[in-house]
Amino acid sequence: MINGIINVYKEAGFTSHDVVAKLRGILKQKKIGHTGTLDPDATGVLPVCLGTATKLCDMLTDKNKTYEAVMLLGKQTDTQDISGEVLNEAEVTVDEETVREAVMSFVGEYDQVPPMYSALKVNGKKLYELAREGITVERKARRVQILSVDIKSIDMDNNTVTMEVECSKGTYIRTLCEDIGNKLGCFACMKSLKRTRVATFHIADAKTLDEIASINESGCLDEILVKVDSVFSEYKALNTSPSVDVYLYNGNKLDRRNFDYKFKSEEKIRIYDSKNVFCGLYEYIEAEKMLKPVKMFLDR
Repeated sequence: MINGIINVYKEAGFTSHDVVAKLRGILKQKKIGHTGTLDPDATGVLPVCLGTATKLCDMLTDKNKTYEAVMLLGKQTDTQDISGEVLNEAEVTVDEETVREAVMSFVGEYDQVPPMYSALKVNGKKLYELAREGITVERKARRVQILSVDIKSIDMDNNTVTMEVECSKGTYIRTLCEDIGNKLGCFACMKSLKRTRVATFHIADAKTLDEIASINESGCLDEILVKVDSVFSEYKALNTSPSVDVYLYNGNKLDRRNFDYKFKSEEKIRIYDSKNVFCGLYEYIEAEKMLKPVKMFLDR
């Protein structure tokens, strides 16, 4: 079984589920999962986890992300992007400086209502499934954070704003565009979206499905396969001794006295066995003087 992460460049027209299904065919492996849904029309970075790395899916989904988006002023749609049905239109009379101020006013934390056309579930059913049935349900606003916005260009002749947005998990750029339009009083929707970064995965390193298939056929998949432990590179790495390996393999807590290291309370540690095989991420619990497993990645 292949274990690791592949930085996939999701092309337009594919759902995130499509990418996983196609990779299963390319790699002849079932245990594959993606790290956060991208809209079918959106492109860009989609880290895909293989084998034991599937345990990372939720952790990577929680990471900050960066997008390059084009916002279209003057239109509101039911999907909050240009693929949807136009609900409202308005003449754009605001000037460039007003647009800039409105965009930048969203930097920081704000309460965002998730769109109906999203993969969030209500009573076990995805919101977009309800939306396609013409059903609208109340959604609670969620606190999200816009870490930064870099406005690349404002084209008032075509009513478009191109911007790079760094944001927290759970942020919908489509909704951000609509919220900006509402603040301006002229409506807005998303014209295009490209995800350029998820945590340490950047678009410059992303590979299309065709490229991955070709690399795999040439026997060079290891060259683009990111190892599981690299995701935790900011944490200290420690090895167990042969006598402690069995406790590690069983996912037990580990006594701090087994390591020649001065631990800090709640410090996370990468634990490798005596043969230097990465086994899991642990956290030191000061009250117990023990290391507790956070997530195990044993290939067993």
